[in-house]
Amino acid sequence: MERQVYDRMAELDQRHWWYRARRRVLAQLIARVVRPRPNSKILEVGCGTGHNFAMLDLFGSVDAIEVDPAARAMAEMRLGRPIGSSPLPALEGVADNSYDMIGSFDVIEHIADDRAALAGIARCLKPGGKFVMTVPAHQWMWSAHDVVNHHQRRYSKASLKALVDGSPLKLEKMGYLNSFLLPVAIAARAAGKLTGKDDGDDTLPPAPLNAALEVVFAQEARLIGKVPLPPGLSLWAVASTGT
Repeated sequence: MERQVYDRMAELDQRHWWYRARRRVLAQLIARVVRPRPNSKILEVGCGTGHNFAMLDLFGSVDAIEVDPAARAMAEMRLGRPIGSSPLPALEGVADNSYDMIGSFDVIEHIADDRAALAGIARCLKPGGKFVMTVPAHQWMWSAHDVVNHHQRRYSKASLKALVDGSPLKLEKMGYLNSFLLPVAIAARAAGKLTGKDDGDDTLPPAPLNAALEVVFAQEARLIGKVPLPPGLSLWAVASTGT
């Protein structure tokens, strides 16, 4: 990703509605669908600034990988120990069959060979281990945000299913998230293109709007994994190595 993306992540990951609400939604997704065993050994691939660590700590002992040096330094301060830097798809240095759960949250869309990335992740999972990922949805939503973030693609349900089916992993469940705000996002991106302000820069909204958006997105924590959500800005999938 562009340097400015990591810098903005470091600035906003504890205050911006998207980060704050997504962590609440992901926690419920993991609890309900992944259902990791107590004291699981967990790896986050592409941890950025480490803003998911406190949430993942609820489920076990967390290790992480991040390729950007500045983001990795911040993540190491948050985790309190060194973080690996080996990129997907090889994950060189990560032992085979070593993790109960691996998470990659808005990471796989950055990898040119996404099928090889899933094969690399599968290698690192224990038998019966689970992989949980989120990716951006709907190629027709492509915008400057995707360009700045160096996305290779956005996914449909069909293309995400095909990705998992073509990997060593077995798809267990998938669905949408950030569904309630999809109409708002469509309108905002359309307006940005019409006004020439589609620059891909994520900023912190005014406090009342930031709080309102967080409340709306976080409502999905009550539903995710229980009932299918309507089409949203992102897709999630849980897959396993089998037993």
